[in-house]
Amino acid sequence: MTTALPRLTALYVPGSRPDRFAKAVWTGAQVVILDLEDSVAPDDKVAARTAVEKWVLAPHSADSTVVQVRVNSLSSAWALDDLAMVARLAKAGPVELRLSKTETVEQVDAAFGIVGPGVPVIALIETALALENCREIASHPAVAGLALGDSDLAGDLGSSSDAVLDWARIRLLVASRASMLAAPMMSVFPNIADLNGLESDTRRGRDLGLVGRTAVHPSQLPAIVRAFTPETERLAWARQVQAALTASEGGVCRLASGEMVDAAMGDQARSLLALAEAAATFPT
Repeated sequence: MTTALPRLTALYVPGSRPDRFAKAVWTGAQVVILDLEDSVAPDDKVAARTAVEKWVLAPHSADSTVVQVRVNSLSSAWALDDLAMVARLAKAGPVELRLSKTETVEQVDAAFGIVGPGVPVIALIETALALENCREIASHPAVAGLALGDSDLAGDLGSSSDAVLDWARIRLLVASRASMLAAPMMSVFPNIADLNGLESDTRRGRDLGLVGRTAVHPSQLPAIVRAFTPETERLAWARQVQAALTASEGGVCRLASGEMVDAAMGDQARSLLALAEAAATFPT
């Protein structure tokens, strides 16, 4: 049985910029998010939706890239048409739904009722109410993942403190893992020019347990991949753990250093090796 590699990179592209869709795929990002929400002006919403549908349905070389469509919030005038478009795309091939401003499981039900079964939903948690309901949202059978909208949440809470946002990130992580979902990706780092700051901040998120990060510019992708690439000594440890556990047939054992390891450490080792494998697929 083949296990899917963790997603380390996702790139947002405004739905109103179809000239950038194919370029986004060529960057090597594992996920390309065609955005109909924040990056698209109200007067351009309909044209952006049309452009996204036309491009996704046309033959192109995005076979190895996951395509997500971020739709407008269910409270907006555009949401129903956005969701109907995603339903049409799903009939033609794989596509994922990025559901903005998800606050309740009933909203997931409403979206699911339009796009139909088989469309994975990434629920964006962007308000205090959504954060309170994130465990229930994560448990919905259509939900394939949670994602935190840092900026919107900070605005709703009235705080952009690292302590507050880290608490929210950890809460999302726990809700995801309790529902057997992958760890959430980090949200975008808005300062495009500060690649050192991006890499440092991403490493901090990695240490909290988050996996992967969304970007708003291709130049950010290599820094994200570097941040999630395990250090050489950590990889060496992971390989030693795997070898020791294999030799002991999964029982408690010791490494040459004297460190005691068990099956739980085997899970950590597999995660580190999977991160390294995912990072190695990024084009250099």
